[in-house]
Amino acid sequence: MKEMITYLNFDGNTREAMEFYHRCLGGELRMSPFSEVKMDVPPEAKDRIVHSKLTVGSSTLMGSDTLPGMPFESGNNFHICLSCESAEETERLFTALGDRGRVTMPLQDMFWGARFGMVVDRFGVSWMFNYEKGK
Repeated sequence: MKEMITYLNFDGNTREAMEFYHRCLGGELRMSPFSEVKMDVPPEAKDRIVHSKLTVGSSTLMGSDTLPGMPFESGNNFHICLSCESAEETERLFTALGDRGRVTMPLQDMFWGARFGMVVDRFGVSWMFNYEKGK
């Protein structure tokens, strides 16, 4: 595994939160609104953030907004994202951590060029799995 990353979810204020963390922590911040990706989203979600990444040295904090109407509960709005080194490792970790848990997004190829999926493990911890395919 390359790294473990904390991933935060917000209900429409990712831009504000990530800019705050950037001011506090420094580093490099990148954000992409839903309007920049090929996804069918409601018009009121176009300015929400589909993906953000704050890199400070070797540390990474990621975040995104939920879509309007999606369940959101402050305090449970985080994931541990595993950045995997191969498709095989991604599948193995996804299966292992999902054992007796709940798949919330099956592993699939995504628009950003990665294999991605999500599970909630048997202890209620939310995990993301991301394998960046070579270009």
